[in-house]
Amino acid sequence: MFYDLIRPLLFRMDAERAHHATLRLLALGHKLGMVRQNVAALPTRAMGLEFANPVGLAAGLDKNGACIDALAALGFGAIEVGTVTPRPQPGNPKPRMFRLPEHQAVINRLGFNNDGVEALLANVERARWRGVLGINIGRNKDTPNERAVGDYLHCLERVFPLASYVTVNISSPNTQGLRDLQEEELLKRFVGGLRERQEQLSGQHGRYVPMLIKIAPDLDEPALDGMAAVMLEARVDGLICTNTTIARDAVAGHRHGSETGGLSGRPLMKPATSVLRGLRDRMGPEVTLIGVGGICSGRDAVAKIQAGADLVQCYSGLVYRGPRLVAECVEAIAAKRAPRHP
Repeated sequence: MFYDLIRPLLFRMDAERAHHATLRLLALGHKLGMVRQNVAALPTRAMGLEFANPVGLAAGLDKNGACIDALAALGFGAIEVGTVTPRPQPGNPKPRMFRLPEHQAVINRLGFNNDGVEALLANVERARWRGVLGINIGRNKDTPNERAVGDYLHCLERVFPLASYVTVNISSPNTQGLRDLQEEELLKRFVGGLRERQEQLSGQHGRYVPMLIKIAPDLDEPALDGMAAVMLEARVDGLICTNTTIARDAVAGHRHGSETGGLSGRPLMKPATSVLRGLRDRMGPEVTLIGVGGICSGRDAVAKIQAGADLVQCYSGLVYRGPRLVAECVEAIAAKRAPRHP
């Protein structure tokens, strides 16, 4: 595929520069009618929404929702944009993104760099694609945790009319103190406030927009117990399992292995899937779980489904495999779903 031809050039660039170059090329190719991938139909229903297939794009690739139509042409069953914050912010100092090719991994400490919620909404309104669109929301870096709910409420209110679902990101390791929101008592108050506003907005707009919480992979068993209890009590629609990890055991010794930030890609597969499985065991079949983290093959996508995921998402695996990963994952899941005849 075309990506195989340009990948060597992209890998000669700084990782973040290559990221932006890829989006520009994708947008140009789509405008010229050169971007299209046929992906098998595999209708999947979750949270009251109809997905063309269960393989979605994770948040982070298109933070500002500027390439929705071009990304949709790659065959995703859903696209999640963001993380977006109330006000624009530049993120952390550069360099802040690193490839670890030997591990099919990426470390980033971007820090919610984005153009703000109003710019994202303008881009979403311009997009022609009408598939399932998730919008991932966060707080600004200079907003302390005691006022964080205000940032999330602001974003929730602004994106509600245009989102198919909303993801609340409380698990990025790149905004100082953000993961503290996962502490059980704080989480209970935080999620309760968001759920109350979600119900109010549903009444105002005459449509229900599901809300998911994106969690970290670095949770021990007691933390998972607390997480499950809070989410069940609040009756959240779903969880995204998981964000990037701060653990470095899998990449120890690599020249970028000690960089601060979140590690994604293949080393994340095992811990993220373990958290996914643990939450499915604790929460039962009713809550939607989206498996993300470490999907680099169709086999990985199937492993997420077998661990309890209703849907899956890809991001870092696309860096190494390109768009073909989407079709491969859909085909692998379809093969597992197919009835087996004696």
